[in-house]
Amino acid sequence: MDLEQIRRDYLQGGLRRNDLADCPIQQFEKWLRQAIDAGLPDPTAMTVATVAPDGQPSQRIVLLKHVDTAGFVFFTNYGSHKAKDLEQNPLISLHFPWHPLERQVKICGRAQKVSTAESLKYFASRPKESQLAAWASAQSRPISSRQLLLQQFNAMKEKFSHGQIPLPDFWGGFRVVPSSIEFWQGGSNRLHDRFQYTRAGDGWQIERLAP
Repeated sequence: MDLEQIRRDYLQGGLRRNDLADCPIQQFEKWLRQAIDAGLPDPTAMTVATVAPDGQPSQRIVLLKHVDTAGFVFFTNYGSHKAKDLEQNPLISLHFPWHPLERQVKICGRAQKVSTAESLKYFASRPKESQLAAWASAQSRPISSRQLLLQQFNAMKEKFSHGQIPLPDFWGGFRVVPSSIEFWQGGSNRLHDRFQYTRAGDGWQIERLAP
């Protein structure tokens, strides 16, 4: 494969300082809405990057489930690799790759667990099968076969066949409190537009970054 020749130009338009909201959350919500309206597959999918205690970075894709001025929320098994990483080092990075719109958003900050009430509210909104899967899967831990996973799922289905499925005590959310948020818009001739919001007191400082 001749990977060196795989490239394209970015021609959908630039990004200027006057286009930006003063608050990065408002800017993010605007871009997210445009990604949803454009019919992008999985517009809330984001790469979550954490660092293990031995210094090894790790990435995986999860879905954003809530965003407001307090931060960006996702949910997971608290026994997963990412949750264990965050116990030791709460620094985290999120990345939204909206390729069809020639846009990216990168968020850096610190992760903190959401309240049990917040986790319960979201867990109760999930389809029943997703609730059962949370109980059945010991996320990130070795498993001998898919058949065993299905057996565990069916066992949980039988166990919780009557009434509501309770929130597992090993499952819940993280809120990423951002310290910086970068908005990237592709530009022609690799002259991309990049703007970074960085916390400054009670507000945000905005800087243009070289591509």
